Amino acid sequence: MFSKIGRMMVGVLMVTATLLAADSPVANSPDDRQITDPKSVVSKTNPAAGPVPIAQLYYTRSTYQPAWSPDGREVVFTTNLTGRANLWKMSAAGGWPIQLLQSDDRQSGAVWSPDGKWIVFEQDFGGGELYDLFAVPSDGGEAINLTNTPDVSETNAHWSPDGSTLAISYRPKTSSTTDIALLDWNTRKVRKLTDEQTKNREWGVASWTTDGKTIYASRYNAGFTDSDVYRIDVASGKLENLTPHEGDVLYLVLSVSPDGRTLLITSNEKGGYQNVALLDVASKQRTWVTDLKWEADAGEFSPDGKSFTYRVNADGRTDIYVVDRKTGQASKVPFPEGINSPAGNPRAYSPSGDRLLVSHQSSTEPADLWVYDVAKRQARQLTFSAIASLNPARLPASQLVHYKTFDGKTISAFLWVPFNLKRDGTNPGIVLPHGGPTGQTTDSFSKTAAALASRGYVCIAPNVRGSTGYGMEFQRANYKDLGGGDLQDEVYAAHFLVATGYVDEHKIGITGGSYGGYMAMIAIGRTPDVWAAAVELFGITDWLTEQEHEEPELQQYDQSILGDPVKDRKSYEDASPIKYFKDAKAPLLILQGANDIRDPKEEAEQAETILKKEGKIVDAHYYPDEGHGFAKRENQIDAMERSVAWFDRYLKSKQRSVTPQRLRAPSVSSFPQAVQHNHAADGKAEDRSQSGDLHQVGAQAETIGENCADGEDQSQHIQPHWRADRSAQIVAQSQLQQQCCESDSGHDHQSQWTQKGSAGGVDDHQGESKQEQAGGNDGPAARGRRLGIGVGQG
Repeated sequence: MFSKIGRMMVGVLMVTATLLAADSPVANSPDDRQITDPKSVVSKTNPAAGPVPIAQLYYTRSTYQPAWSPDGREVVFTTNLTGRANLWKMSAAGGWPIQLLQSDDRQSGAVWSPDGKWIVFEQDFGGGELYDLFAVPSDGGEAINLTNTPDVSETNAHWSPDGSTLAISYRPKTSSTTDIALLDWNTRKVRKLTDEQTKNREWGVASWTTDGKTIYASRYNAGFTDSDVYRIDVASGKLENLTPHEGDVLYLVLSVSPDGRTLLITSNEKGGYQNVALLDVASKQRTWVTDLKWEADAGEFSPDGKSFTYRVNADGRTDIYVVDRKTGQASKVPFPEGINSPAGNPRAYSPSGDRLLVSHQSSTEPADLWVYDVAKRQARQLTFSAIASLNPARLPASQLVHYKTFDGKTISAFLWVPFNLKRDGTNPGIVLPHGGPTGQTTDSFSKTAAALASRGYVCIAPNVRGSTGYGMEFQRANYKDLGGGDLQDEVYAAHFLVATGYVDEHKIGITGGSYGGYMAMIAIGRTPDVWAAAVELFGITDWLTEQEHEEPELQQYDQSILGDPVKDRKSYEDASPIKYFKDAKAPLLILQGANDIRDPKEEAEQAETILKKEGKIVDAHYYPDEGHGFAKRENQIDAMERSVAWFDRYLKSKQRSVTPQRLRAPSVSSFPQAVQHNHAADGKAEDRSQSGDLHQVGAQAETIGENCADGEDQSQHIQPHWRADRSAQIVAQSQLQQQCCESDSGHDHQSQWTQKGSAGGVDDHQGESKQEQAGGNDGPAARGRRLGIGVGQG
């Protein structure tokens, strides 16, 4: 994971050489995106290209959730250097890391005590996402279980300035709400500071004031469409709402200035688009820092309060900015294009404020930690996660493309084109739906895409309606219509693949995890003539049985999108893959963790049973020691090998079990009116796409290439969001969220921020955590709770 001195020097020189490189063209806002001409997509020539060994991808490590020591000399972080997500530490000056603990269970969220003697972290058991808080001496020793509560999950620890108390997130197993509690360091006693009575509301700690008397926190709803910023008196528990408002608006606090007078917040008050503002505590007045339609997220104040950070996610590419409070001038932190996020728990700034921990990754480079010198504006690579044999030059880089979908909306997507392909329409293609649904595919390092694209599969990961990163209106565009318009956006991604001239319309597959797994299952039943094979990981078969078996917190999240399961029962039924299984044609592979609390194994089991009863081709494999996403390296490798073998069998084979009609991309005007409006609203969703009607209409229309001849390709770099709890991402912004961002198998491309407790974000196919990929802070991309995989699972 970490290289020798020579390689470190190469890393330093690389960044120094690329820091001043010009950015690739990026639209100024979602409104300015230009449609890509599919024929402009090119397969590059590379004589050295070949299938990347799957083991190499998964022996490439994941590094995330770092924390500075109080003296700024060391950094602790989570990495799966040994194949398990455990705690390691190393000198901030570089060198070989030291393993602090060994466990088969994942450890994350490490934070150093103010006196530097202890490191507190969280650990669950068998992927079950019920976390206990532990402490380990910072110089090594036995771990102590501080909470030891099998029926309560405690996460997101924040030390008080004097080190006497930990503010934590506290959620009983049977509760749909998360409260803030105080853990006394000496007595180990826990006292709840909040007592939430509304079942679809949760609390997230942001920061203590320097005097230890006040905590600032966010209170948000399950759908993450509405939240407020609160000041909490620690002694009395008195609450004061600093952002009272009407309607659904997000206000999230991320940091408090050293003098306690100003809060750094994220809000979508401006037209439903996330922006950054300064909130004066006394007057409750807001001063806006950004005014964008791209997604901007607040970062943190520097230790001296003279500057602060924020990040901007522009169509999947993420950059960091530092603002001088005296002049108000924002400077972009010079890093190569990709996913760049401040990384650090509780802060990315070093205690002295002279350095920033940054997580950087791209479509050909896994996430690593860098130390950025603020004054010199120079960066030095701290960790080296890729094994030497994983040469970026052999990996097809992602491309950012845009296409029009069935109702005229513009969809952004990342595209991976294998090397050395002939434009003869004979190659296989795979659509990678992200998790969520409230998540985003970003331009991060995707092991799933790397494995598939290096084997000749043209891959596309679209940010369909319901995704974050494009404003609240777009995020809510699939309300009570899951598997409707969003599925058609996936179908139009398949159209785009065919229109490039590289892909055979009879050889298109689909794979994803969590909501991406759900999308794969409903796709093969509701649009059966599009897909020749599918692999689904821990998805949803029936939204009604899902409500019965999933954790209470996710029940509320699902209801925020599908409505009340009694009053809106039809929206649940119409959105359930089980309704369409009888029409499925594509062979389906199911991969599932036995301890999954988000999408329980009952969902996978009933899909397997029903499809077998219907005489369909289906296979399933269950991992007894995994939860939502796969954390153990051997299971990640096994899942990817099974997926590749499945697609090789059913997409590359000369004999196809499916003979889909030609994938033509009809113009919007050629669609029947019933197809153009919100199908779910009038209860005719099932008539819209299940029998290939769209393709019949499309056969009479122009191809995508002809419709988009004037389009222009814009290229790449984003950080996938893990489909983790958006709230956790931003709310706790334990920087754990800002860095995580990747979802390979479609899991995650979705959202980029997640917090371990609520939802860890899944990385890839196998469920690697986004957090790890991003470096530790799952960012704003992954808002969707379903996606969350606890903490890093990579």
